[in-house]
Amino acid sequence: MRTDDDAELRRRARRRARAKLGFYKHLAVYALVNIILLTVDLATSPGAQWFYWPLLGWGAAVGVHGARVYWLGGRAGAGLRERLEEDELRRLKGGG
Repeated sequence: MRTDDDAELRRRARRRARAKLGFYKHLAVYALVNIILLTVDLATSPGAQWFYWPLLGWGAAVGVHGARVYWLGGRAGAGLRERLEEDELRRLKGGG
């Protein structure tokens, strides 16, 4: 039974690590692309700035991604079917 628990913990840890790595990649690409957009904007149209529109829109998406990874915990990375299966398993074992 102990090895089953260890395997489950390892699976969950792997899923959480992948979710965090995905967020870090998203954040890095966001920063790099927006630096490029800022540079292009200032070089081509110094009088009218537009770079903040993609910065704000994409920034909201990065914020939602971060919230799913960090604030919603391990359940955020799981699919609906997997979450439902875990809930049913918990009920069947008498855990609520």
